[in-house]
Amino acid sequence: MGFHVMLVQFTLALVLSSTSTANRTTTVLAKPGCPDRCGNVSIPYPFGTTKGCYLNEQFLITCNSSFTPPKAFLTNSTINVTEISLLRGQLQIWQFIARDLYRQRDHVQVYNNEPWLSLSKFIISDTNMFTAVGCDTYAIVTFDRRNENYSITGCMSICNSIDNVDNGSCSGVGCCQTRIPKGVWSITMDLSSYYNYTKVSDFSSGSYAFVIQENEFNFTSNYLRELQNVQKLPLLVDWTIGNETCEMAQMNFTSYACKNNSKCYEPSTTSGYLCHCLAGYDGNPYLINGCQ
Repeated sequence: MGFHVMLVQFTLALVLSSTSTANRTTTVLAKPGCPDRCGNVSIPYPFGTTKGCYLNEQFLITCNSSFTPPKAFLTNSTINVTEISLLRGQLQIWQFIARDLYRQRDHVQVYNNEPWLSLSKFIISDTNMFTAVGCDTYAIVTFDRRNENYSITGCMSICNSIDNVDNGSCSGVGCCQTRIPKGVWSITMDLSSYYNYTKVSDFSSGSYAFVIQENEFNFTSNYLRELQNVQKLPLLVDWTIGNETCEMAQMNFTSYACKNNSKCYEPSTTSGYLCHCLAGYDGNPYLINGCQ
């Protein structure tokens, strides 16, 4: 199992690399008597879809059966979850991309949005990259970290001809990238141009910005046009249990989430802890007898 995703949306096919952070070895297990899937998404405990099936409200997955197949959403939000990794402590979610589009014949802006994402407990993984695509483009991402004022970063991408674009590279000619720092729980993306695309309108009519996992976006010049039809792309979110260290959590046996044949692990990206099965065991470390 892995975060190997193929996006086919309108005319664009984006193939994300099969090297992923998904849990390839842990058997996905729900709490006994609880639904273990929502559509195509496996729902392992501590997540769950009904009362009594999740650890607490932060791990609620709302399964919306009005879609075919049903779609999973984080808590009661509109954040679409497409994969849950126990081993890495990550969710794959789909987020709107920023698009700044101009009509080619008269250079009039026809679309501009500023998508945002805000998480109540979990954080946006620092394995993601803020990415912008365009040839008359400057892109900004505003982000918030816990107990800090907001910060702003971004990148610019310039090219005078499609022949100048380097396929496979996001070095600032057709595509640029900057890293998402650790501990970010909220982002807002914004796009603009220097010349309203008047100098590049024969091969590009807009700019695009999004957050996506590092090394999973392989830029080509085709995206200068084809991304205009894409609405969402996947990114990774880090989750943990509580805000305590392993040492502190182990002092309260009733609330300690790591069950028998498992160990506690503290990720470096955020507060809280995760549980892993001991060497030689496999399964769900958050369930009693879950590691076999």
